[in-house]
Amino acid sequence: MPKMKTHSSLKDRFKITGTGKVKRFKAYKNHLLSHKSGRAKRVLSGQPLMAQGDVRRLQQQLANLK
Repeated sequence: MPKMKTHSSLKDRFKITGTGKVKRFKAYKNHLLSHKSGRAKRVLSGQPLMAQGDVRRLQQQLANLK
């Protein structure tokens, strides 16, 4: 059987913590930042943990991500 491969686009979108949880990035932080307030940009810069249901949904694609 061929090896399972990690979905390539997910490598840049998610990070795995030391305990195995998945961190994600927030939307609306890439461009058009000049009209957003400093507070909004600061809040958007965080990396929250993904919901457990979403992690289960992506489990096969995140299999080899470290």
